[in-house]
Amino acid sequence: MTQDEAFKVLTMGKNVFLTGAAGSGKTYVLNRYIQWLRQRGIEPAVTASTGIAATHIGGQTIHAWSGIGIKDELSPYDLDRIEQNEKLVKRFQRTHVLIIDEVSMLSAKTLTMVNQSIQAGLQTYEPFGGMQVILCGDFFQLPPVTRGSEKIQYAFQSKTWNELALHTCYLTDQYRQNDTDLLALLNAIREGNVTRPLRALVEKRIGHTVPQDIPHLYTHNANVDELNTKRLEALSTPSRIFSMKGKGSKKRVEMLKKGLLVPEKLTLKKGAVVMFVKNHPQGLYVNGTLGTVTGFTSQNPLVKTHSGETIETEPASWQIEDGEKVLAEVTQIPLRLAWAVTVHKSQGLTLDAAYIDLTKTFVGGQGYVALSRVKTFTGLYLEGINDWAYARHPDVAEANERFLAHSARTQLRLQKTPVERISEVSKEFIFRVGGHEPDHTKPTKKLTAKENISTYEKTKRLLIEGASLDAIVKKREFTPETILSHIEKLLEKGSITKSHLEHVRDDSKLSDAKFASIARAFAKEKTWNLSPVRITLKNKYSFEELRFARLFLRPWGKE
Repeated sequence: MTQDEAFKVLTMGKNVFLTGAAGSGKTYVLNRYIQWLRQRGIEPAVTASTGIAATHIGGQTIHAWSGIGIKDELSPYDLDRIEQNEKLVKRFQRTHVLIIDEVSMLSAKTLTMVNQSIQAGLQTYEPFGGMQVILCGDFFQLPPVTRGSEKIQYAFQSKTWNELALHTCYLTDQYRQNDTDLLALLNAIREGNVTRPLRALVEKRIGHTVPQDIPHLYTHNANVDELNTKRLEALSTPSRIFSMKGKGSKKRVEMLKKGLLVPEKLTLKKGAVVMFVKNHPQGLYVNGTLGTVTGFTSQNPLVKTHSGETIETEPASWQIEDGEKVLAEVTQIPLRLAWAVTVHKSQGLTLDAAYIDLTKTFVGGQGYVALSRVKTFTGLYLEGINDWAYARHPDVAEANERFLAHSARTQLRLQKTPVERISEVSKEFIFRVGGHEPDHTKPTKKLTAKENISTYEKTKRLLIEGASLDAIVKKREFTPETILSHIEKLLEKGSITKSHLEHVRDDSKLSDAKFASIARAFAKEKTWNLSPVRITLKNKYSFEELRFARLFLRPWGKE
């Protein structure tokens, strides 16, 4: 099934299991649907099975959202407590669409408890209180965590799964891997038929000279911590420490911290290999972009990515939201040391290259997740691999055949449904849950940038009103570097022109002589990147001064 077909099924208000191989675009379809709903006045509950997965889609854990916490089962007392929890009941009452991402890591017990909690809160026996439920994930990836010898019980093995009458949408296109041999291997793992020639291709990736500064993936935390600490300590450069800041209730802030890839206390040095752990709203970097720390401004690290771009990395925020209300927020530089990460924490990342040790693989799905992080076989460097890395759970293999058949039937029904009828059903669904037709006179809000769009507009208004740069910095309570980045973005988009900055140039602390010197350096280097120009000027000027001058030197927008 294509992404467009899956999207149409979602807009019809059906309960959906959205699945497909790693890299097939499941998160893209989810984000597209979330945006579509918001355009029509519907705020979906966006959740995931783990904190890390929740941060990837800007949501919270299903455990926190549903009020079940970390329990193994809900007692009559627990259900009574939920019934009496006015805040939780109101949350359920206003939710018409519930999204649960990375469902492969959600146990059958947990899915059942979420259903029980909602039914108790809404005093109904209807599955999930009648909400549209969207379960997203790939059961060939990491399974639910179990205790001791406890048997794995996947979400699809629960009675609740069957009660939802899910429409399966199995995405078949591939957007991550473009290597036919690697795709063949990953498909073979899914099919349980990794042939000797495919294993030989994998084994050829063992023993190669490993390029410097590519991430190492291990199955155990101890290996990750050991390598990162060792590599950082080996650097002779001074260290800088960045501490996480939190707002909101202590309990929720702590819950949010536990789900993040970024550490609470981030220690960096010049030369440290790092990974961005969040998507930048304007695309400067994505979750998984690799780079090296090249230095620091007065407040932020400078990271040179593998593509050669130097980025001043400003703090980013992660939130737990309930509709439009922010329940908790943490702020930290969106980086982590990336000489090594666990396979578990790599799920959701796309890497150009990685060194992977699969000699200690101990559960089905680990090998598939690790191998599917890279785009090509040439980007794969192996320490070694054991048979577990090719394993799939027999229950998953059997269920996968059913999912493929269900998806084929869903696709056939969709193809037989007239376009006009699909539109009618979508409208009926929207009005039934209290939505409205989209207002096409308003600009479309992007899921990942709704806050940043408004923050640019606030800076723009102050500029047009004639406020100085110092005044804007003080009024907005941001650093000068952040305000300069706002102005650059406004110029790029054509929202303002250089004429709006004349008063800023007049009251700046940058003398004409300094400005002329910087202009000559930009002309000499024939680049708008700051680092080469700063080197040419023998570090006489700060990055802030260079960025300020660049505002007036560089062609912007439609110039």
